[in-house]
Amino acid sequence: MPLNTLWTGNQGKALPLPATLTRLYGRFRLPQAGSLPYIFSNFVTTLDGVVSLRMRGHANGGDISGFNAQDRMVMGLLRAVADVVIVGSGTLAADSQHVWTPEAICPELAPEYGQLRKALGKSGPPLNVIASGSGSLNLRLPVFTSGQVQVIIITTTAGAKRLAKQRIPDAVEVRAIHRGGGEIAASTICSEVCSVRGVKRVLVEGGPRLLADFFKQRLVSEQFLTLAPQIAGRMAGDGRLGMVMGKVFAPRNPLWGKLIDVRQGASHLFLRYSFA
Repeated sequence: MPLNTLWTGNQGKALPLPATLTRLYGRFRLPQAGSLPYIFSNFVTTLDGVVSLRMRGHANGGDISGFNAQDRMVMGLLRAVADVVIVGSGTLAADSQHVWTPEAICPELAPEYGQLRKALGKSGPPLNVIASGSGSLNLRLPVFTSGQVQVIIITTTAGAKRLAKQRIPDAVEVRAIHRGGGEIAASTICSEVCSVRGVKRVLVEGGPRLLADFFKQRLVSEQFLTLAPQIAGRMAGDGRLGMVMGKVFAPRNPLWGKLIDVRQGASHLFLRYSFA
C-alpha cells in the first residue's frame, strides 16, 4: 500500500528510486553530502513515546510499529541510501539475529533496494558499525559471521582485549580507542566512521542512549520518525525507553527540529525533522 504524501518541503536532491519504490514511497529527497557525512536517524515510537518495551521477545521496533509493512519499507529505503548503519550493543542485544541491511528488514523489496544502491554507485550492503564500550559481544551472531556485511566494532582498549578472547571473523574489524572502558563518545564514533573511504551518508538506528549522545554533540542532521497508533503505557521502573535516553536538553538547552515531510500510511504517520 503506497504512502500518502500529506506535505513535503521538497528539500534536497531527488534520488533515483526504482518505479516500485517510487510508487510505494513517492519522491525521496536527501541533501547533498558535503565534506562531512550526512548523519540521519530513524526510529518508530508509540503515541506515548515508547520505542522499546524492554521485554524478552518484545524488545525491538516490530512490537512498536505493529510489524507494519510500510515502516519496514521505509527502514529498508533508508538503509539502501546509507553507506554506514550504526547501532549500539543494546540494539544488537534486542535483535541479536538481525543484520542491518535493506533486505533483512524488507526482503520482498530486496531487488529494488539493490537497484537503488547500484544507481547511487554503491556496491554491496552498507557497512555495519557496532559501538560497544565494554566489548561484551557474542562474535558468533549472524551480523558477524554471516558474511553478508562488513562490520567495524568500535570499542575501548579494555573491550578489545575482551573481544580478542574470541575468534574474530574475517568480515569483522575491531577498532579500539585509547581509554580503559565506559561509553564511547558519538564524536569518536563519527571520527572512526569518517575515516572509511567513500562514506557520505550515515544512518543511526540506536539505541536511545547512543542517539542521545549524537544529538548532544549536534551530529544529527535529520530524524525520521514513524508514529505508530499505539498506546504502550509505562510502570515505574519497567525500563521502557523513549527515543532519547541518558541526556537532558530542555529547558536549558532544548533541541528544536523543523518539520520537513509528512506522509501517511493508514493510521501510521511518517515524519521527518531537520536539525541545524
